[in-house]
Amino acid sequence: MAIKDKVIIIMGASSGIGEATSKLLAEKDAKLIIAARRSERLEAIQKSFPKADIHIQQADVTNYEDVKKVVDLSMNMYGRIDVLYNNAGIMPTAPIVEGRRDEWQKMLDINIMGVLNGIAAVVPIMAQQKSGHIIATDSVAGHVVYPDSAVYCGTKFAVRAIMEGLRQEQRENNIKSTIISPGAVATELYKTISDKQVSEDLHKAQKEWGLAPEDIASAVVFAIDTPDRMSVSNMIVRPTAQPV
Repeated sequence: MAIKDKVIIIMGASSGIGEATSKLLAEKDAKLIIAARRSERLEAIQKSFPKADIHIQQADVTNYEDVKKVVDLSMNMYGRIDVLYNNAGIMPTAPIVEGRRDEWQKMLDINIMGVLNGIAAVVPIMAQQKSGHIIATDSVAGHVVYPDSAVYCGTKFAVRAIMEGLRQEQRENNIKSTIISPGAVATELYKTISDKQVSEDLHKAQKEWGLAPEDIASAVVFAIDTPDRMSVSNMIVRPTAQPV
């Protein structure tokens, strides 16, 4: 099936990788349902592609009912879902000794439960269709662990395990599972870090040698545009200069 014929849901679509992916898929005439908490940003994307088939829905990925409304919108509009892209995530990194339990809980709720909520909402539909593709934004931090990021790394390792389990369980239903694991990308993720100096240092690195969101969007679109018989299970996309 060509991209222009696919019904694609993007969660966490209001900025960064989600926004770039939404725009690239809009250029390729996909049928899009884009969701995020910031509805005004979704509206801006929609308005920038007046001829595109884009529908928007405000949603918080930590709330299953919100996610279900996005899925219901897709089913009401098109009667199917070909791709779900779980992209929402936060990265409030800090040493474990600081005990930032509130931040840990937010990471668990968004980075892990957000992905699971999306999976729970679409897998029964895709299993009935006998087709579908679920994608999640993971991270290099889901493959290696480094200081001051143990909990963040833990959430991303969890996503990798969940998505591999999904692949194994649903392969006979022709459901594809993909994780895209970016290195440093110039997004708003640095804003979720409480330590201002750490946040500024990361933002500076992102701008100096990090990837652009469009680079990751192109990887997502590549995975979506593969034939049914081919599944890109895992793609790590690092800046050439990144040491980790």
